[in-house]
Amino acid sequence: MDTEAQPTERDRSLPPAEPENTSGSAGPEGRSRSALAPRVTRWLPGGRITLTLLLCLLFLLALNTFVARPFQIPSGSMEQGLRVGDRVLVNKLAYPFGDGPRRGDVIVFDGSGYFGEADYIKRVVGVGGDHVVCCDGEGRIRVNGRSVDESGFLFPGDSPSTVRFDVVVPDGRLFVLGDHRGASSDSRDHLGSPGGGMIPVDHVIGRADGIVWPFGHATRLHRPDAYARVPAPGKDTAEGGHG
Repeated sequence: MDTEAQPTERDRSLPPAEPENTSGSAGPEGRSRSALAPRVTRWLPGGRITLTLLLCLLFLLALNTFVARPFQIPSGSMEQGLRVGDRVLVNKLAYPFGDGPRRGDVIVFDGSGYFGEADYIKRVVGVGGDHVVCCDGEGRIRVNGRSVDESGFLFPGDSPSTVRFDVVVPDGRLFVLGDHRGASSDSRDHLGSPGGGMIPVDHVIGRADGIVWPFGHATRLHRPDAYARVPAPGKDTAEGGHG
């Protein structure tokens, strides 16, 4: 038996097949999608340049709102590390998805109702539950019975504090000080105010992670080791007071 396929005549009742599109051009749906950008640019004054600028602006607005924002240092309260006019990058995602501010962090916060109707930048010295005291026999601040050596970031010639205090930081609050203690209005100056000078954690805008301007002063900001040996709240000991 001959098993080879036999040619058959094309069924002339069927319409001729459409030629295959081998040009690589998009079909009607693809053309309608790709035409959106040209239609928008024709509508906008300036065309593609204006569209590009608008997209960049939207990206920067989203970045500033949800991720990071620049902050200009307004005073000398954080010298010598942060100078007047320096711009730091504030990480707004540092705390919402993890632990809250930690001792030693440099934070930017909204001082409304506590410090004043403005944003401030200070260093966290005490967190919720901490017992913060000024000062030990050597003039150092103590946190939970542990004396803290702040010489690595204090302004040269400054003492840790000329104001005496003995406070327990409420839960959800922060005790903050400037590095230039002689030129800083901070938690020490608001001990008798509503909130006792303690900033609510939910007023924190973000953590200052680095100096971005001027370029010659650009650097990352690291949490100092000075607070690393501070014990957890409620564990004050007589021995710790001498550390």
